[in-house]
Amino acid sequence: MRPDDEAGLLAMVIDAVKTGRPMAIHAGGSKAGFGRPVVAPAMLDLSGLAGIIDYQPEELMLTLRPGTPLAEVEALLAARGQMLAFEPPGLAALCGADDGAGATIGGTVAAGMAGPRRIRAGGARDHLLGFSAISGRAERFKAGAKVVKNVTGYDLPKLIAGSFGTLALMTELTLKVLPAPEDIVTLVVPAPADTAVTAMTRLQIGPLEPTGLAWLPAALAGDLTEAAEGVLLIRFEGPDGALADRIARAGDAGIGAAGTRVLAAGATRPLWRRIAEVAGILNPQAGEAVWRLSVPPASGARVLAAALACDDARGFIDWGGGLVWVALPEGTGGDGGAGHLRQAVAAQGGGHATLLRGSDILRRRVAVFEPEPPVLARLSERVRAGFDPHGLFNPGRMRASDIGADISAANGGQP
Repeated sequence: MRPDDEAGLLAMVIDAVKTGRPMAIHAGGSKAGFGRPVVAPAMLDLSGLAGIIDYQPEELMLTLRPGTPLAEVEALLAARGQMLAFEPPGLAALCGADDGAGATIGGTVAAGMAGPRRIRAGGARDHLLGFSAISGRAERFKAGAKVVKNVTGYDLPKLIAGSFGTLALMTELTLKVLPAPEDIVTLVVPAPADTAVTAMTRLQIGPLEPTGLAWLPAALAGDLTEAAEGVLLIRFEGPDGALADRIARAGDAGIGAAGTRVLAAGATRPLWRRIAEVAGILNPQAGEAVWRLSVPPASGARVLAAALACDDARGFIDWGGGLVWVALPEGTGGDGGAGHLRQAVAAQGGGHATLLRGSDILRRRVAVFEPEPPVLARLSERVRAGFDPHGLFNPGRMRASDIGADISAANGGQP
């Protein structure tokens, strides 16, 4: 089913309510491999709900339909010297999407995705001002507003971002945009992981305002360095004069070492795009799982070290130590490494281990998202039931309890 407008979508949801027919939600297809496999008798393709509704550059506000390709949005903003500040990645290559799959703005927000600039600008949920949607009750509703300052009512934009289409189907969304930086550079500093994470912490609480902080081991750094221990990457954005000053002050603060290099904009932009998209750094192969570990920033190096204790594992650190990416064989531990990685995260202050890439079999067998404590799981289920009481939207995408008998049977009777 492929509606071309909100009225057509509403008619399809009304029919689904009457027939009790669940639907797998699809748009660009870039993240079809992210989350548990959805088995449903119908596929709802939202790519027809595309196009810009209202763009006011002077007000830093953009209203558009959810099926609008992310690449189209970024090109529109770039032409006016603006950007989506949360630097959303497409992740098609990482999630094993089919050739030709492309991220849409609705799917990006629904997955709550953000790139390296999240440490300074926040995530997708912080830039979603408002939206219109249709619930699983076949009811139209709106939340938020087309203004930056809005404090009326429940903050549903924060709830819908990261819900993976399991609560409601957006038909329109309004995003805050920001001016693009005039210039951009990257400091490349040879350093082992633990030293790099300590430096990242100092930088984040200091006055230099980096917009990207990552660490790559030498095996994944390519020609960035010849150092055996790896490299700390520090991105600065702003006017030319300010960047030169920040580079000098970083050196004065002890952030630097012999062999430190400065990458200009031409090399910096593709480097951080590769970091955001992950696949360009980890180069995942068939038969490998890729995990995203969200941890306290000070724990990043220790969590990565524990993850690399697995055979043939490799990984890197982003978000100033708060995000660890790990690729390893799906056969690790009999569960794609889930048990080992979640134990490592718990031992270093807690956090979340999320499976971003894996076979359908693996994504049925393990919890793709971090398992919730029982009390929180019951609360989440009540929220979901409030929006979609019939379980029509993406059943089973986020947790096994949503999956119907057909999935259970396909998995040998296991949840």
